[in-house]
Amino acid sequence: MSSETPGASAAAPAADAPATPPGKPSGGPRAVRRTWGGGLFASELGVLFRRRRTWAMLGTLAAIPILIAVAVRVSSAVPAGRGPAFLDRITQNGLFVGVTAMLVSVPLFLPLTVGVVAGDTVAGEAGLGTLRYLLVAPAGRVRLLLVKYGGAAVFAVVAPLVVALVGAGIGASLFPVGPVTLLSGDAIGAGEALLRLLLIAAYLAVSLLGLSAIGLFMSTLTDVPVGAMASTVVLSVVSQVLDALPQLEWLHPWLFSHYWLDFADLLRQPVAWDSFATNAVLQAGYVAVFGALAYGRFVTKDVLS
Repeated sequence: MSSETPGASAAAPAADAPATPPGKPSGGPRAVRRTWGGGLFASELGVLFRRRRTWAMLGTLAAIPILIAVAVRVSSAVPAGRGPAFLDRITQNGLFVGVTAMLVSVPLFLPLTVGVVAGDTVAGEAGLGTLRYLLVAPAGRVRLLLVKYGGAAVFAVVAPLVVALVGAGIGASLFPVGPVTLLSGDAIGAGEALLRLLLIAAYLAVSLLGLSAIGLFMSTLTDVPVGAMASTVVLSVVSQVLDALPQLEWLHPWLFSHYWLDFADLLRQPVAWDSFATNAVLQAGYVAVFGALAYGRFVTKDVLS
């Protein structure tokens, strides 16, 4: 009489059944796709937002509205027409701290932080020697490239949002908050004004998507992340310099930085979406062109030797 427990032999795996290789997800191709789809993107975001550098950059962006609010609070009245736009309105309504801070951040600070993140996407992995291991896994070069760009795009959304929310918070704590008079002369409540502030942050996030694609492409050209970061930031500065030259007026509508400051339509009643749509189309063109260039470079790049 056998001493085996009934059903044990049926539950036990066959001796000659192939074992699942360590580190490889079980469940067949569907499980692999699931793991290397959302799982890889979640891992990318986890790595990005666990870095001290990322939080240092976000902290620097958060310091901009704080410095503006404190400076206005401890100083005398700001003369009308002096300093950044809306600076003289901060004492009347603290929500203008967020608007002023985003205006100050657009020319340098936001492009700088986005350029650092985008330039590090592929070059950072190559510099650390981890890129080849990512490509050995069943992720694929195209999917990995999309995940890397997705991480940079998420940061491009978070960066202006931090400026807007910190600006609204510090402004509300140091100055009165009430109805806001828009550029069209209409007055809206504080709740709707906060929504307009978030719309401006969304406008800036869309504005930075083209720069993120440029940084991704630059990141595929080198194994030195500092070079990709620097070239991306320099291109943003060059674009703004070209945009300031009246002799190149024919070129201005094609520059990715041309519409960065054209969010005044979001401060009118009713909201005019023309500038938002034009900016989105321009940035989509840059994403398509430089995304294609990054793809062409990355799929032919030798990273396994």
